[in-house]
Amino acid sequence: MNDIIMNDVIILGSGPAGLTAALYCARAGKKTLVLGGDRLGGQTAGIAVLENYPGWSGSGLELSEFMKKQAETFGAEIKFVSAKSIAGDAESGFNVLCDDDNRYVGKTVIIATGASPRKLEIDGARELFGKGVSYCATCDGFFYSEKEVIVLGGGNSALNDALYLADIAKNVKIVYRKGAFTRAEAVLRNRVAERENIECLFNTDLKKIAKTSDDRLVVTTTDDKEIICDGLFVAIGHEANTDYLTEDVKRDNMGRLIPSEMPKGMFVAGDVESEIKMQIATAVGTGCSAAMDAIAYLNQL
Repeated sequence: MNDIIMNDVIILGSGPAGLTAALYCARAGKKTLVLGGDRLGGQTAGIAVLENYPGWSGSGLELSEFMKKQAETFGAEIKFVSAKSIAGDAESGFNVLCDDDNRYVGKTVIIATGASPRKLEIDGARELFGKGVSYCATCDGFFYSEKEVIVLGGGNSALNDALYLADIAKNVKIVYRKGAFTRAEAVLRNRVAERENIECLFNTDLKKIAKTSDDRLVVTTTDDKEIICDGLFVAIGHEANTDYLTEDVKRDNMGRLIPSEMPKGMFVAGDVESEIKMQIATAVGTGCSAAMDAIAYLNQL
């Protein structure tokens, strides 16, 4: 067990929201601890080419590394552990139990744990995870050089995944349950339409997945058609990472946290926040706002 040290601010999450909050809090002279989860950057780290964050032209991981160093310059401490539970309150201090079996105590907590890809719940999806089924194109795409893959979904994430995979795989089929990519940005729709090795299958959904005799995938659609491929990449939305919080912390109908309903001394930022547009720019903005609220709260103690 670690020695119990009281931090002014504990920030859960090392995505752009959490790292922005860390920068502001540390720069304000507050003792700031970031419990960054199992990897730096969260979802941002998986973006190969980041085009829509102003002033940055590198990858998402490079941006995350830059933001981490900037926060550390002002004294923020960053540990890559994940919260298992939070006990206590603003009066006695918040006790955060982590997966390293240590407890970390803070006068305030900023929740910036983001969201994770929604899992595909059809026959074979769980059994074949890591064996042809993936939720991260930038993580696993290199396994599919000159092979045939499917991307399931129709939002920005799905189209970005398809474009990334089109540079690696022989061909990419996008399977989408609706008749058009109405949720995706026009620039991404246009790029997909221009790629000769991307095919779009609209009004189609999946029913089950299995292995073929030669270790490929056979994907069965809801109209009982079969598609043979080498890999299936799932991009069907995200779910807020809040499992470690007690049920009395209020959530909206999508499971995200409502800033105005947070307990005293707790603040929320990033994709885990209710009604936020899931963009890096908005995550940074809410990280700044949560940090400034936490700093103001601490200054009144």
